[in-house]
Amino acid sequence: MTQSKSRLVTCPSCKKQSEYSADNPFRPFCCERCRLIDLGCWAAENYRVPIEQDPFDESAPPPLS
Repeated sequence: MTQSKSRLVTCPSCKKQSEYSADNPFRPFCCERCRLIDLGCWAAENYRVPIEQDPFDESAPPPLS
């Protein structure tokens, strides 16, 4: 039987080392709490994917300063 090697990664929420393997259902997070904190940040729109405004698109609102 082949045993897969697990590796340690840094949890994106708390920065602790966490095992990245099939044994950790919360990967890449260390626990359910950190996973839910991250999900809450996305739901609250604390994380945003930046977009570029088309300078010639007159229907777009002006950029916030």
